[in-house]
Amino acid sequence: MTNHLRELGDAGQAVWLDYLHRKILEDGELARLIADDGVKGLTSNPSIFEKAIGDGDAYDQRVQAELKRGDDQPKALFERIAIEDIQAAADIFRPTFDRLGGRDGFVSLEVSPTLANDTDGTIAEARRLWGAVGRPNLMIKVPGTEAGVPAIRQLVGEGININVTLLFGVDAYLDVAGAHMAGLEAFKATGGDISLVHGVASFFVSRIDTKIDGEIDARLKANPAPDAAVRLRRLRGKIAIANAKRAYQRYLELIDGPRWKPLAAAGASPQRLLWASTGVKDPAYPDTLYVDSLIGPDTVNTMPPKTMDAFRDHGHVSASLADSVAEAEHDLAEAQGLGLDLDGVTKTLVVEGVEQFAKAFDELLRAVATKSRKMAGAA
Repeated sequence: MTNHLRELGDAGQAVWLDYLHRKILEDGELARLIADDGVKGLTSNPSIFEKAIGDGDAYDQRVQAELKRGDDQPKALFERIAIEDIQAAADIFRPTFDRLGGRDGFVSLEVSPTLANDTDGTIAEARRLWGAVGRPNLMIKVPGTEAGVPAIRQLVGEGININVTLLFGVDAYLDVAGAHMAGLEAFKATGGDISLVHGVASFFVSRIDTKIDGEIDARLKANPAPDAAVRLRRLRGKIAIANAKRAYQRYLELIDGPRWKPLAAAGASPQRLLWASTGVKDPAYPDTLYVDSLIGPDTVNTMPPKTMDAFRDHGHVSASLADSVAEAEHDLAEAQGLGLDLDGVTKTLVVEGVEQFAKAFDELLRAVATKSRKMAGAA
């Protein structure tokens, strides 16, 4: 049978797994995904770790072993467990990293979401995690907030691979793309080898449609004029994809621009666009919508296991990201004309994303604390 995940690689798009659990490291499942499906990377976040550590007993022995070391503080205990998992995943991806000359095979670990508005704190924690993991195919996840932009510039300037997360708006993407290039320029100026520095800019997709579609549905319930209702219905499920296509066009302009060309000549790799939050939330849409519609060279799609299974089975591979760009721009203009405030939505989503990730981090630490108390009591 045709494996559509492998076809994505042939189209120039890297498939990453948006999931991490010790079980897939130990039972060979991650290695199988790499061998059979061509998976080239992995992303993690606090929600993923909370579910992995908090649910079931898979991590009980690990927690118990850490408690015996004498430090029962939840954050420190979590970090040691997370670092071991990230190191193990990075080692499994290391042959991919080596085979591709360091251009893929990356595993991402996030700085604490509580630092999203703290530039200095983000820089310090990113440096610490980079050193603790000690793998060249690590990416440190830094949010693309106003405070994150200077942190990205500084960290890339030190030769640290950065996965910029929580991007929704094109303007915010341009800010972090500029910070990445500034970091490469600074690293090059100090004699650093910029061919060794890599990054991705992670655009969150489905959350935009959830917000915009919710506004559309609210307006439709208010019985607008027939013409407005038709225009509104036509835009359901289209704005997130149109926004991503616009971002990709800006990416193409950047790598063809005068600032990027000297960096490319010195061996730099582009900061690839990565499509995140690609699981479909609305059952009215195809379950592979945000993969089918965003396929293009030098991009990444990080998928949860359910989406990966769906695309392997019945995904459709075409050069969709560069297709119908004029139609995408028309949809964005139509949304603006109808007062669907995409700029306002993307700004709101950044704030909500930071809050959600911080809440997930708190829940993660509570889960670790609960499990450690349970283990200590049993001991």
